[in-house]
Order: sequence, then structure tokens, then C-alpha cells
Amino acid sequence: MGKQKTRKSAAKRFKVTKSGKVLHRSHYLRHNRTKKGKKRIRSLKLMKETKGEYAKKILRMLGLK
Repeated sequence: MGKQKTRKSAAKRFKVTKSGKVLHRSHYLRHNRTKKGKKRIRSLKLMKETKGEYAKKILRMLGLK
């Protein structure tokens, strides 16, 4: 049986915490930043938690489940 491989595209985009939560970067931050408020831009810079069935898929892609 071969080694289990990580999907590198998922490894670059997501981070898994010690407690097992999957984090991702926020969207809406690539362009048109002048229209958005400073407070909104600051909050979008933070990583958000991925929830539900999608988080399980990501963990499988990263080879953790």
C-alpha cells in the first residue's frame, strides 16, 4: 500500500489548529478596497473557521482523517 499524500493546493490555503478546527482566509479582500471601511478590512484580514461538511472534506484532503 502506498503512502497517503497531502493535496498541496489545500495545504497552502487552509490551516488546522491544535483543537482540530479548520481555518481559511477571508474573501472580499482582493480588490475595491477603497470602498470598504477600515474596520471591515481589519476584520477581513483575520482567518475564519470553516464549518460543517466542507471542513471534513478539507481534513480529508490534508490527510488528517
